[in-house]
Order: sequence, then C-alpha cells, then structure tokens
Amino acid sequence: MKDITTKAEENLSRVILIGPALLIYLFVMAFPLVFSVGLSLTNYSGGRVFGDTDFSFVGLKSYKTIFIDNYFYLSLTNNIWIVLVSVFGQIPLGFLLAYLLSRRIVKKTDFFQTVIYLPAVISPVIIGILFNKFFLSANSIWLEIQRIFNPAAEYIAGKNPMGPVLVVILWMYTGTYVIIFLANLQKIDPSIIEASRIDGASEMQTLRFIVLPALSGVIVTCAILAISGSLKSFDLVYVMTQGGPAHRTSLLAFYMYEKAFRGAPNYPVANAISTVMMIISFILIVITRVIEKRFAQEE
Repeated sequence: MKDITTKAEENLSRVILIGPALLIYLFVMAFPLVFSVGLSLTNYSGGRVFGDTDFSFVGLKSYKTIFIDNYFYLSLTNNIWIVLVSVFGQIPLGFLLAYLLSRRIVKKTDFFQTVIYLPAVISPVIIGILFNKFFLSANSIWLEIQRIFNPAAEYIAGKNPMGPVLVVILWMYTGTYVIIFLANLQKIDPSIIEASRIDGASEMQTLRFIVLPALSGVIVTCAILAISGSLKSFDLVYVMTQGGPAHRTSLLAFYMYEKAFRGAPNYPVANAISTVMMIISFILIVITRVIEKRFAQEE
C-alpha cells in the first residue's frame, strides 16, 4: 500500500508540475498551429469559424496558388538572404568578437561589450526609422556615400535593394550572439587553455581543438535561433522599406500579411504561407542538427 501511495503521489506531482505548462503549450502553440494548417486546406473567407460555417475543404488549392506566384519566390529569396546573413554573418562575427573580448585581446572590454550589444536593446521600429532616413530619404547620407564610393555603394542600394537591409540586420543582432558566446566561453576552464598554451599550442590551435568543440552545442542553438528569427522577420524591414521598391525587399511575412489583411482577405493562402514558413524552418533546423552530429563524430 505504501508503494501504491508513493506512486500515486509521484503521478499527482507530475500532473501538478507539468499540467499547467502543457495546457498553455496546447492552447497557445499546438492548437493554433494545427488550426492554421486546417484553415489552409479550406476556402474560408471570414466570418464565424465554429457553428454556422461558410467554408468547405478544398485540399491543396491554396498551396498551388502560392507556388505559382512569383511574389512568393521573391519573398522566399529575400528570406533566404536574411537566413544566410544571420547564420554565416551574425554567428561567426558574434563568436569572433566574443572570443576577442573573453581572451582580453582588446582593451576596454566592458566598453566594447556594451557598444556591441546596444543595438539589440533598441526597438526595431526605431532602428528601421533611423536607417530609412539614412538609406532612403531624399537627402540621405547614403546618397552622398554613393556619389563618393560608386559603383560599390550603388550596387548595394540599387541593384540589390536588400543590401542595406542585410547590413542593418547584421549590425543589429550580432550583439545578441556576442553575449551568448561570452557567457559560454566563461564556462571553459581557463586552466585547460593555459595548459594547451604551455604545451605549445597556438591561438588558432586552441580555438580549433578546445574552444570550438566545447561550444558546438551553443553554436547549434544560435543557428536555430537565427533561422527561426530570420523567417519571422517583419517589423524592422516593414518600417525600413515596407517591402519596396516594387516588392523587391518583401519577405514571406509581408506576403502573408498582405494576403490576410490587405484588400480582399484570403485567409487560406495566408495560412498556407505560414505553414510553408514553418516547414522551411523545420527543414533548416534538421539540417543544422545533422551537420552538428557529423561535426561531433569527426571530433
């Protein structure tokens, strides 16, 4: 009887501790996700969802609509650019800066740490307005830079309108990864690094064989954060360019927003776009996990 009571108490404690979090997850995350996928398979056009419904199941019609729309592929391409800059720009640069600060290779580390992280705490709306004035206004500083440094500046702002956006995103979010890497670099036992230096290891060898393997899990976590955040980018780019000129800086989130809230709403297509974004994010995260496991095996 005592064992039965103990088992019952353990089950009750699990329900009490896990139950509230599970319910919140189901209602806030799981249900909206499943509901969104369900709506993408219907012809729902607004009104009551439960009760007297005015929509029916149409299968993959909404997905066919977006896959033949050039606007979708343009938005997807721009999102891929942001993913690439985030994963192969923000993370390596954040790690490099964190390593330089943690090893005290540069002086006044507290000052540089504050300056690097400062953009991450400023509202994206404020930053978007600021760089809109810098890059896009009639009397912008960027126009003066173009006159001096043509054709390079002209290519960034003209032939590739995403250029200024990517520069701002790189500058804005690198500080977040600097803080993450700094916190985890402090967990590495300094005596291990000192021992390697005594044994004759160079700075690059220490970095390659001690620091990077110790931070492999953190790098993967940062990559997942960068991928998921890049696919959800909206506020900064919306304030900065509003998707212009001629949708050339549009993102998947813009595409979804316009289908859902501008003109005649097309909720099934909007939900189909969000589902595609989720699938892309999942695929990229799986690829990141596979690469991390292969890297760990080689180590």
